[in-house]
Amino acid sequence: MRPQDAPIHASLGVDSLDRALGGGIARGRLHELFAAEPADGPVAAAFAAMLVLRALPSSTPLLWLRQEDAEGGGRLSASGLAQIGLDPARLVLLVLRDPVMLLRAAADVVRCPAVGAAVIELWKQPRALDLTASRRLEMAAEESGVTALMLRVDGDPIPSAAHTRWQVSSAPSIALEADAPGHPAFDIALLRQRGRPDGGRWRLEWDRECSTFRETPIPGVVVPAAASGPEAPQLRA
Repeated sequence: MRPQDAPIHASLGVDSLDRALGGGIARGRLHELFAAEPADGPVAAAFAAMLVLRALPSSTPLLWLRQEDAEGGGRLSASGLAQIGLDPARLVLLVLRDPVMLLRAAADVVRCPAVGAAVIELWKQPRALDLTASRRLEMAAEESGVTALMLRVDGDPIPSAAHTRWQVSSAPSIALEADAPGHPAFDIALLRQRGRPDGGRWRLEWDRECSTFRETPIPGVVVPAAASGPEAPQLRA
């Protein structure tokens, strides 16, 4: 994919969300995901993994680069990945202490067309993460076609070249029949996107069997008549 090419979009399974994004999540671009609170870190990680399942070609690897500080918030669980439908054998995990080295490694990974997607997980406010670093990742994603997700936990937004910016938090799930535990759910907010209107909130669940999101009503929020229906899990800490 050349930098001037328009992105290919992958549907997320929710009509109103796809419309807001111009057709779904843009492949070959950098996207930022912010955990609403530090405790939402595992939830935001789960949401990132689910976005990967929607955007990632089925046979390609997922590279997950974590700042060492993230390990204190919970390690990635192979069984948790399997529960949401992602084969753990496709995951390549790299944990680095130094954010500078992590961002350099991330840029190299995202430049490689053989990679399907990359998650770059950073905690707090590393000085190495600035507009230049995000622009480097965005340009690498555009050139290679690799979808890059920047996962931020316990950090504040800064100027960024990312295509979209999201906030993710946990939400109550809807009980299944016989009071069985419901699908884990997320509240997401679209904080910013390039070239299209910002804003929008959704409550999503994840349909593991179909590897897609479903929409559920948010109490107190008026849902447009055209919006549609439910489902979502999370990684275990």
